[in-house]
Amino acid sequence: MNLHLKVWRQKNAETKGHLVDYEARNIPEDCSFLEMLDLVNEDLLSRGDEPIAFDHDCREGICGMCSLTINGIPHGPSETTTCQLYMRKFKDGATIYIEPFRASAFPPLRDLTVNRSAFDRIQQAGGFISARVGAAQDGNSILIPKTEADRAMEAAACIGCGACAAACPNASAMLFVGAKVTHLGSLPQGQPERERRVLAMVKKMDEEGFGNCSNYLECEAVCPAEIPVAVIGQMNRDYSVALLKDNL
Repeated sequence: MNLHLKVWRQKNAETKGHLVDYEARNIPEDCSFLEMLDLVNEDLLSRGDEPIAFDHDCREGICGMCSLTINGIPHGPSETTTCQLYMRKFKDGATIYIEPFRASAFPPLRDLTVNRSAFDRIQQAGGFISARVGAAQDGNSILIPKTEADRAMEAAACIGCGACAAACPNASAMLFVGAKVTHLGSLPQGQPERERRVLAMVKKMDEEGFGNCSNYLECEAVCPAEIPVAVIGQMNRDYSVALLKDNL
């Protein structure tokens, strides 16, 4: 495959970025999108040019590091992470626009990399439990109804990649926060901090500059873990109850 790339290049957080044209030639259709960028970087290095900076880690669709916007879609034209997007999804000769995630709370660092530590600070604000749950062999010591366990597992699939915020016109992080609140709030071990958790995480989310939810549902459409927007409703219900109790 031969492709024409328009890649966002930005020297650092203080400088302005711009799109630069590159040719990606002889790309196997079975390689991943990140492997395609590796090949482009090898070509750039062979010519003495600066390689394109982009985030990656596990390359197995688990870590959520590969925060790229491809042709205007976070993670590109598939319901996967960028590392699990394969070049056969594109046509030979296609022009591909590659940019970093676009959200006000994700400031750009260099080229295609952004600072997503805002998610870490939201998690630190309340995304934890204090109950001692023992080791793996103690997992069945507390019986949990299957419906609750399924809801918790569905929400726990969130990998915190940030695609939801990048896709949202309001740069909302409510799908991410809703997943964390629903995950822990559905389990008996998460009940002691349930009200404090949702108040603290929503407060931190607002402080970090994320927008509100306007029900565009773009977040659900691009989520590689297929987190349903129902978690946002659960978060809103928990927040309303916790806020009422806090005011009383």
